Amino acid sequence: MFKHILVPTDGSPLSTEAVRKAVEFAKEAGARITFFYAKPDYPVAFYGEGALIDPTTPEKFAEMAEKQAKEILGAAAEIARAAGVTAAARSDTSDSPYDAIISAATAAGCDLIFMASHGRRGLSGLLLGSETQKVLTHSKIPVLVYR
Repeated sequence: MFKHILVPTDGSPLSTEAVRKAVEFAKEAGARITFFYAKPDYPVAFYGEGALIDPTTPEKFAEMAEKQAKEILGAAAEIARAAGVTAAARSDTSDSPYDAIISAATAAGCDLIFMASHGRRGLSGLLLGSETQKVLTHSKIPVLVYR
């Protein structure tokens, strides 16, 4: 049924467990996976005169984000390789991870997004804003949520 699955990951324990389950699911379905990591954009803060200045340059920040992306995506790819599942990896820089996830799935031609959810409910879910909830709300591609 599903042949190409996008699996967003942030390297957290819950996300890593979702990667493992997505790999099992892909293996059973005979699907391939594209792992995705949304790199944060350089935080620009405007605080006026006398503000503390972050010594990290935009270039250094981008270098650190790229290194983190490679580590996280490399770990996910290793899980897929060990299970014999074909996998690719991609990352994009975005201030809006949910939008980057949907864009990556569309660009890669994925027919399913398989992602973790922390399961926050009520006021904390509303206040924190769930990237998973935003993907569910905006995606035209089916989404499978692992909790």
